[in-house]
Amino acid sequence: MLHLKLPAAWLVIASNIFLCAYAGDWPQWRGPKRDGVSTETGLLKQWPANGPPLLWKAQELGGGYSTPSVSAGRVIGTGYRGADDVVWAVDAETGKLLWTTRLGKADESFDMAEGPRSTPAIDGDLVYTLGGGGNLVCLESATGREAWKKHFKDEFGGRMMSGWGFSESPLVDGDKLVCTPGGSRGSIVALNKKTGALLWQTTEFKDRAAYSSVITAEIGGVRQYIQLTGDSLVGVNPADGQLLWKAARRGETAVVPTPIFYDDHVYVTSGYGVGCNLFKITRAAAKFSAREIYANEEMQNHHGGVIRVGEHVYGHSDSRGWICQEFKTGKVVWSNRGVGKGGLVCADGHLYLRSEGGKGTVALVEATPQGYREKGRFDQPNRSRRNSWSHPVVANGQLYLRDQDVLLCYNVKP
Repeated sequence: MLHLKLPAAWLVIASNIFLCAYAGDWPQWRGPKRDGVSTETGLLKQWPANGPPLLWKAQELGGGYSTPSVSAGRVIGTGYRGADDVVWAVDAETGKLLWTTRLGKADESFDMAEGPRSTPAIDGDLVYTLGGGGNLVCLESATGREAWKKHFKDEFGGRMMSGWGFSESPLVDGDKLVCTPGGSRGSIVALNKKTGALLWQTTEFKDRAAYSSVITAEIGGVRQYIQLTGDSLVGVNPADGQLLWKAARRGETAVVPTPIFYDDHVYVTSGYGVGCNLFKITRAAAKFSAREIYANEEMQNHHGGVIRVGEHVYGHSDSRGWICQEFKTGKVVWSNRGVGKGGLVCADGHLYLRSEGGKGTVALVEATPQGYREKGRFDQPNRSRRNSWSHPVVANGQLYLRDQDVLLCYNVKP
């Protein structure tokens, strides 16, 4: 074997190239910061007439609505393949199947049991995912081999607010895995991410779980977990699960969108005619309090998610179509029917909107309060007969669209 002694400067350059290759990873629900915003730059500002070029297509992955995650050259997702509940990994550059792990029999005990909804969380050599029936599984990300498994109902007394199955996307935080089984034994749990051992379960907070996912925040110098249910918005101490603050916030039927935290404020929204709310969280001495700043019906987001860019929130409202809304006042700046109801992601100053129905139309729209400025659109090929509820993902210059058992990858970098 030939060994070369490289100058130190060359080694630094080589190291930076390696790191940059994965600088745009999307390893969990709503990306690195769990806010739906990519840090990538240099992406296409205008799409060709027929949309960006398709790089590859992976098929027969299994049905379901979960959004895939991208890390270290792998795209990992979940699905029901026939009678089996599976987790799969494909190569991010080619779409070639790397591994598939059978978790057990597909659970059809909940309505619309086409497959799981939870997005996997990839943390180095481990990946965590949740099945609709409550199976929480840790796998080796390189091989798919199972490391440990827990069950929301059997081990934590988990209970949902309605009957569409557990849909939260787990959060990896330091040495913890945080998730929300819900129920009278405690809504939120923290587990040792390596072993699955229970570290704590909330004793003061016992709401049934909704479909929203936990985020992290620092308020008044205190780090905390924030979660939304069908009855409450809460902040919890990461060290022991103690309740720091709680605000009553009633949702209907299914509360899905993940909260947005910004400048000591928490924004939440949900569909079924409820709308949106903004709460300011303050700390006085050792106590926290939550004060509602506004509540209106302008943003009634069902489950496509909302994203903050600067001082504005973007998303689809069941009552008004796609809207841009002032974060701190709730005022609508503009609205447009666009591609119709769906999900979105933000990258390099642009929104990638994806219609859930019809032809699954995808559009590139400038993220600006100046108006709805579309920079291209295309209709998704290989549409299933189901709604396209999986959110679009932008990672390492590529756009990923999952539609049941098909995964499409597009090049969105010049």
